[in-house]
Amino acid sequence: MLTMNEPQVWVLIGVFAAAIFGMLTIVSTLFIHVMKAEFGSIHRRIDNLDRDVNALYRHSFGNDRD
Repeated sequence: MLTMNEPQVWVLIGVFAAAIFGMLTIVSTLFIHVMKAEFGSIHRRIDNLDRDVNALYRHSFGNDRD
């Protein structure tokens, strides 16, 4: 049976804590990047919709009428 002394236990606790902290950092950073990209995509869609609605409004009520 493998036995460990107290310093080895503390080293393992430190290694696992560092690994979990590193994974949490990577996941949160990637999540923020994905959310920024998605919000940018939604913003472009809203801008395109706004442009289309304005064009329809100008065509129906504005100067585009012949």
